[in-house]
Amino acid sequence: MSWFFQSGHAADLILIVLGLEAVWLKLRGWSWSAIAGLLGPAAFIVLGLRAALIGAAWYWVAVPLALSLPLHLFDLKGRLNTRR
Repeated sequence: MSWFFQSGHAADLILIVLGLEAVWLKLRGWSWSAIAGLLGPAAFIVLGLRAALIGAAWYWVAVPLALSLPLHLFDLKGRLNTRR
């Protein structure tokens, strides 16, 4: 089972599930921008996880993690504006 994680396939499986969730949300009427705000940060974090699992250089881990913050803030701003 360790090969599943060392090869990064565990992260690939999570990314597939996130993709399926995105399609499901779109079919339920969500906009692509709302889906990106909701699932984008998770996808970037999982990409960073995948890079770490396969032993990639540090920047392949750091860049996706850093990119997840702006998407998270975008989602947070949209949710806070909706509540007001």
